[in-house]
Amino acid sequence: MTETPDLDPEDRKIVTLARSARARNGVPEGAAVRDETGRTYVAGTVALDSLRLSALRTAVAMAVASGAKSLEAAAVVTESGSASEEDRAAVRDLGGPRTPVLVASPDGTVRATVSAG
Repeated sequence: MTETPDLDPEDRKIVTLARSARARNGVPEGAAVRDETGRTYVAGTVALDSLRLSALRTAVAMAVASGAKSLEAAAVVTESGSASEEDRAAVRDLGGPRTPVLVASPDGTVRATVSAG
């Protein structure tokens, strides 16, 4: 992984987890979110005939299903240069508009940090 020197260690962790999910599952995107207690939830893109979810929306859904009350941060590893409005909305619904969303390239370099709001 290419180092992003000013990245907080906990943020670096969720980027690494997201990158691993993408590579392990051979999916277009990997994502990870960290809840208010520091627990992490990791997911890849879901592409079934009857269900399509981005990696980030899947990670948020996993956090909600596990009882998370809020999010501290989110990360998505993608070829795309940004997180979609739908992905940021899912993060915003659970974490609020100021929740940071780290957008990283497949090599783990964080390209941008945007707010969920």
